[in-house]
Amino acid sequence: MKIYHAPNTRSVRIVWLFEELGLPYDLEKHKLGDPGMRSPEYLKVHPMGRVPALQDGDTTIFESGAIVQYVLAKHGKGRLVPDTASPEFPQYLQWLHYAEGMIMPPVNIIVVETILLPPDRRNQVNVDRATKLLSRMLGAIDVHLAGREFLAGDFSGADIMTGHACTVARRLGADVSDKPNVAAYIERLNARPALKRAWAA
Repeated sequence: MKIYHAPNTRSVRIVWLFEELGLPYDLEKHKLGDPGMRSPEYLKVHPMGRVPALQDGDTTIFESGAIVQYVLAKHGKGRLVPDTASPEFPQYLQWLHYAEGMIMPPVNIIVVETILLPPDRRNQVNVDRATKLLSRMLGAIDVHLAGREFLAGDFSGADIMTGHACTVARRLGADVSDKPNVAAYIERLNARPALKRAWAA
């Protein structure tokens, strides 16, 4: 499968998903606003000229949520939502709301204002506030990771968001010495060298 990638939060989550599942992929990187994304060739891949996009043989998908659903369905590694009859379903809902409301906004701020923007354009007040908030969240993530391969279900939307938070925490050099479950989780990510290739400038 081929991933069209640029350094934004949606693309990073797609790459993180492939890395966590151990799936091989080819990566075609673009800069944000790359004129090549307006070429007729690229517009055949993504009619809006945006990233991420995924090509798998004759199949092309260009919405990040649809890409996630396609990958998880094709490879049978899990699902976005546990079965409603599963005892994991209430936990999934609880954690998904926590991830959507508490984890992703500061992670997005950190990604955009720390990793994507040049230093002279960063709002350091927002970066500092988001970094502190993410540090507090890692404690809750550490508790929920105890004894689990993933946070909720076999592999869920909440896992994708919280795994992305761990990836960003690693990128920022967060101290997780007092959070052994998060440390082990990040180590598993560190073991995949292609993730470094995806982040590299």
